[in-house]
Amino acid sequence: MTVEYERRGPVAVVTMNRPEYRNAQNSAMTYALDDAFTRAVDDPEVKVIVLAGAGKHFSAGHDIGTPERDVDVSFERKAVLWWDHVGAEGGDQRFARESEVYLGMCRRWREIPKPTIASVQGACIAGALMLAWVCDMIVASDDAFFADPVVRMGIPGVEYFAHPWVLGPRAAKEVLFTGERFTAQQAKEWGMLSRVVPRADLETETMALAEKIAVMPRMGLALAKKAVNQAEDLMGLRSGMDSVFGLHHFAHAHNAEVSGGDSLGGQDARSMRDASS
Repeated sequence: MTVEYERRGPVAVVTMNRPEYRNAQNSAMTYALDDAFTRAVDDPEVKVIVLAGAGKHFSAGHDIGTPERDVDVSFERKAVLWWDHVGAEGGDQRFARESEVYLGMCRRWREIPKPTIASVQGACIAGALMLAWVCDMIVASDDAFFADPVVRMGIPGVEYFAHPWVLGPRAAKEVLFTGERFTAQQAKEWGMLSRVVPRADLETETMALAEKIAVMPRMGLALAKKAVNQAEDLMGLRSGMDSVFGLHHFAHAHNAEVSGGDSLGGQDARSMRDASS
């Protein structure tokens, strides 16, 4: 199973389970995550949802090179911001797929009416930032590291472009312009993380926080979450993300024009991993 689901009292723990690929996110995992989140939302006994990654790393981001990469497979779409990408051509194909599995699904998960906590260890790279950023809180181990090296592809960051809101404009530019890794301590200083804890204590500290939140009234939590999300949107998050999504796809199209069809600018999973080292 690409995603595991476990109930621990009032807390649902959703765990990405492709540790052999550092939990790289293919479409099968995307839809399995969505099913797990829906299950947690529909369970009246669940008050808080924790998102975790099995193994040494939270996630290496989008799957751009494993044997189980499934970019040409149709799934039952849930965000439905565009038509199915399979059978489409050119920019239509990529725009359709990424509207669904990246931008659309991340927005869907951000609006989950129950508090969500990302529990992050090891690598949290590129597309993995999107998974963590949609959560209301992020608890990271002291060995966690982060990066968005996508500018190396000639692309202005990952599809769910929350960088200026979660990092601040100056830090967002540093992260994007250099593509370098930044530590949990640095992420906490920039305001991206809720807590940094020793690696050995990550699970217990995350669960303790989840259980503390779980004693609050469900309706109060849902309304408080919606209030903060609406304030973020009034500060431009949603409209800014829409505009950058267009730039993202312009960059893919430019790459394809100048390099004989390679929309990733000559990069692959290994080169992107090495770039953020």
